[in-house]
Formats: sequence, C-alpha cells, structure tokens
Amino acid sequence: MLKRHDLPDILFVAIKNMEGKANIVDVCKYFWDHYEEELRQSGNLFYTWQYDIRWAATTLRKSKRMKSKDVSPRGVWETI
Repeated sequence: MLKRHDLPDILFVAIKNMEGKANIVDVCKYFWDHYEEELRQSGNLFYTWQYDIRWAATTLRKSKRMKSKDVSPRGVWETI
C-alpha cells in the first residue's frame, strides 16, 4: 500500500525514467500504468494522489532533486 511520503521518491524515479523531464499528464499516466493496484489499495490516497503528486514535486524542489519551476519550461518537471 502506498503512502503519501512514498510519492517523492517514486516521482523522482518516474521523471528519471522519462529522460529526466515530463509534464504532469505524462507523470500521472506513468503513475497509473505502474502503480494502479497500489493506488487502489491505498485508502484515501486513491482519491488524492494527483494532488499529492504536486506536493511530491514541491518536496523534490525543496530537496534540490528537481529543478525550480522558474528554471524549467512551463508545465515541465525536470530532475537535476
């Protein structure tokens, strides 16, 4: 079962697997394709995971694992 605190690391790997950059729609598709069953079994996270992905992105930015929104093109998330 996934927990909210698992999402930053999963997001980082997801973006790395997409050549280091991706838009939010592609990230969400990746999550669904790779973690659908875990998401379905994760209680309330199933209903909030797309919001929580954005929280995870903020966490990655603060930890300097993802480029700032001011550096990346609009709508694109990039790992460092």
